[in-house]
Amino acid sequence: MTDTEKIARDLALMLIYLWSWEEGPFKARRCWKGFRFEVLDELAAAGLVSDSKRAKSLFLTAEGEQVARDLLSRYYGIEPET
Repeated sequence: MTDTEKIARDLALMLIYLWSWEEGPFKARRCWKGFRFEVLDELAAAGLVSDSKRAKSLFLTAEGEQVARDLLSRYYGIEPET
């Protein structure tokens, strides 16, 4: 993975987190798919999102949510609410 691809993946994960909402009794974080499918595939392969090919949205995994929070803190000094 090139540096540019890594940055794109990190940015996509941060935006997925920021644009997500809580849904259902387990308060799963869900987000509409609005990113390049290659990036979403990489995030899914890394276990950071749960993606269904049939749905128009995806779920952030617990690990994905934590990594997104860490990235926001590291790059922007933002401490998102839990």
